[in-house]
Amino acid sequence: MTHHSVCDDSIIARVTKPSTRAPRSAAGNALQRRKAELRQEIIDTAFVCFAEKGYHATGIADIASQLGIGHGTFYRYFANKRDIIDHVIDDLSARIVDALGTQNAPDAAASLDEYRAQLERIGTALSHILIEERRIPQLLLFHATGIDDELTARLYGLLDTADALTAGYLEHGVEMGYLRTDLDTANTARAVTGMLLAGVIHGMRDPDEAAIQGLNQAIRRLLIDGVRKD
Repeated sequence: MTHHSVCDDSIIARVTKPSTRAPRSAAGNALQRRKAELRQEIIDTAFVCFAEKGYHATGIADIASQLGIGHGTFYRYFANKRDIIDHVIDDLSARIVDALGTQNAPDAAASLDEYRAQLERIGTALSHILIEERRIPQLLLFHATGIDDELTARLYGLLDTADALTAGYLEHGVEMGYLRTDLDTANTARAVTGMLLAGVIHGMRDPDEAAIQGLNQAIRRLLIDGVRKD
């Protein structure tokens, strides 16, 4: 098992741990769906307000008024507007971890061909998660670090986690013999994270599907040709 596998297992366990709750009734399920829908509507409306007025200039009243709900309804779902961003980060993290499970896990590939196929799947999944909903990476990359020190530290923590995840894939490839034995996995992982972030930024600026696919393909080639064992 690679160094990363232990870390990855613990992350995935937090997200995929089976529920022990009793089954809900049909009415209960409908109520939960409506609550989830309203929660998402609040998030979507908040993002529109953040984009139009800026995070600091947006008040709870702006979000509630735009959505047509009372302040009390808002506070039943979120403690404050910062809580919305924490929820978005939690959801984004869970979706990424889910995309990296099973056949896309760091220790799943046993050969260079399997590693190549794995990168194709992961690249497609991450593009779907990070580029199709451009408001989320735009907020996290360009605005969130100016909100408060705690959120800035959390975003740096996400960056460290991304580096550790990537290093896990590289370390496993070295152990299995399909990646170079002299590979500096830690610094290569940081370089890969930088490429991926740049790819997200280019994708937000130019949403053309062909351009996004071309850039993703170039990144994947670097992740194979640049590190594979000759």
